[in-house]
Amino acid sequence: MNPINIIQSTFVPLPIENVDTDQIIPARFLKSSEKEGFGTHLFNDWRYLPDGTPNPDFVLNKSKYSGEILVAGKNFGCGSSREHAAWALAGQGFRAVVSSYFADIFQNNALNNGLLPVQVTQPFLQEIFAQKSESTLTINLYDCWIQIDKTGSRCQFPISSYKQECLLNGFSDIDYLISMESEIEAYEKNTRATA
Repeated sequence: MNPINIIQSTFVPLPIENVDTDQIIPARFLKSSEKEGFGTHLFNDWRYLPDGTPNPDFVLNKSKYSGEILVAGKNFGCGSSREHAAWALAGQGFRAVVSSYFADIFQNNALNNGLLPVQVTQPFLQEIFAQKSESTLTINLYDCWIQIDKTGSRCQFPISSYKQECLLNGFSDIDYLISMESEIEAYEKNTRATA
């Protein structure tokens, strides 16, 4: 995974509440256990018309919106536990998703796949949605805050210290254990010596 420290980017607004994982990546596209290739089907049933042409009214098809941050309505990622939802968002180029509430399983899947879920207050989320399309956000993972750059308004966000360290270093759970190899060996040596 790529390390995350500071993300500064324009954002894509999706002010829809209760977006479930089947809307993020429909079940009919879950035919692979590889992470690649899911970005093209992100929000497929909203993004494309029945004939397969892009829906001009959907935000991802509007040229004025782009960026590495998706800002979504409350209760993002509810529904089934499919990890493919995080893969699809990352495959589309998103590095972070901002919402006022995330489903627990989606949040864990995102963190385990290098996608940062940033949970903000509902008033702060509405403040973001009120910004113009060219506005940028800055997310500081080290200090756990997100800022609307134009106004300087900030909101702290929660994250476990373990997952924060993993994302800052680009570690998977296995990478983290490998990085602790010398400490683990020292502990085992010390434990054997005192037994």
